[in-house]
Amino acid sequence: MGVYKLSANSVKNGRTVYGSMLAGNATFIPTSFESIATVNVTGSATSTVEFTSIDSTYSSLQLRIYSLSSTANWNKLQFNSDTNSNYTYHQLEGNGSGGNAVAASATSQTSIQYAYSYSTTNPLAAIIDILDYTNTNKYKTVRIFSGNDNNGNGNVQYSSGLWLSTNAITSIKFINTSGSFNVNSKFALYGIKGA
Repeated sequence: MGVYKLSANSVKNGRTVYGSMLAGNATFIPTSFESIATVNVTGSATSTVEFTSIDSTYSSLQLRIYSLSSTANWNKLQFNSDTNSNYTYHQLEGNGSGGNAVAASATSQTSIQYAYSYSTTNPLAAIIDILDYTNTNKYKTVRIFSGNDNNGNGNVQYSSGLWLSTNAITSIKFINTSGSFNVNSKFALYGIKGA
């Protein structure tokens, strides 16, 4: 029987690290991602989830979301409690109704639209990357990959967003626009180390 190897390129320094997948061997755990905070919705549903006082020592941030919604609606995000029309986004969506592809964009928004939720029983999954979140010389760019099922009629979306501010991001708020994030929804924030 052959020996199977797992290889990974370090985000931090680009070198390739190998770890055997055989039982009993040491595991390789990349250290370029660090868990900053996690919110698990418990007790009762909530219409917003927020990370505050975000550490400024990373080069970028990543959010991983698993959420259940009380109603079918769009989920949005804001930075630093900014509710002004300082957000733009672009979206490309493929959905299960006949395999349609849809593109959309919007400017002068009060938030970035990041994913669509269908119901309480079909969870939404999303990964959101926020690049150079502490750089005070540029606007903040967001990259989003999301999707969910709706009994064969769900969607997959690839989106990008822009916050038209040079302020460092210190807080991130998630908004369920016309309902609530149900119990068992999970939001995890990670910091990505620089080279």
